[in-house]
Amino acid sequence: MKYEKIPVAVDGTVQAALSLYIQEDYPDTYGERRRPLVLICPGGGYEHVSVREGEPVAFQFLTAGCHAAVLWYDISRQGVCHPQELKELAWSVAYIREHADQYAVDRDKILVAGFSAGGHLAASLGCFWDKAWLEEEMQMQKTCYQPNGMILSYPVITSGASAHRDSFANLMGQNASRELEQALSLENQVTDKVPPVFMWHTVEDRTVPLENSLMFAAALLRAGVNFEYHVFPHGGHGYALATKETAAKSGAEIEPQCAQWIELCKNWLKCNFVVL
Repeated sequence: MKYEKIPVAVDGTVQAALSLYIQEDYPDTYGERRRPLVLICPGGGYEHVSVREGEPVAFQFLTAGCHAAVLWYDISRQGVCHPQELKELAWSVAYIREHADQYAVDRDKILVAGFSAGGHLAASLGCFWDKAWLEEEMQMQKTCYQPNGMILSYPVITSGASAHRDSFANLMGQNASRELEQALSLENQVTDKVPPVFMWHTVEDRTVPLENSLMFAAALLRAGVNFEYHVFPHGGHGYALATKETAAKSGAEIEPQCAQWIELCKNWLKCNFVVL
């Protein structure tokens, strides 16, 4: 495996970086083949970036035959606000696509994954990639950063009654307004341009209520977007892989039933993206 850490190079970046986990391709043995890549956005309420939802998750996607990456995007504590985090994610997708030959990546199978607020970030790119305002911000063709799929784990979606208020406050920062808050409520931004989605959540999540993903699933259904959605009866928020590997010191984030999500996701990847 090759590991690289690349500074994100988009206007406004403070210290964002992209960690790449690239499987060796061995062309003399296997021939010229390209793998999908899953780009992970950990959660943290746009106030910090959770290490529990980064590298351990990347390693799981490697076992599915994918390459993986983790975006350590800038956060509110570093003085940034929307659309900076979205620009950093768009730049990262474009960077991977531009260097697809170097990393043996299938440029048409670059997926964005996100947890909690990172799920909002990933879903924002899925909803906004084709918008003229983002293309103007990025100063590149929108097809450069178009995601081919999304993997959303207990995502922040709505700014309505079931919102995780801190995420939206941190995201908007000094640009906060009711109009922007409504624009960032992603259940209202879904079109048929959104790529295929795998999503999961728990009934017992009290931090980012289940209604967030329920509303997004309903919007995907109305728009005719292909999606797979799993709801588990037990487990709170921020469970990552829901195993000992990603549990914090207290060990509270272990839930065997939730832990099925990663195998279900790997199967979804194989069915939809022909993983090696």
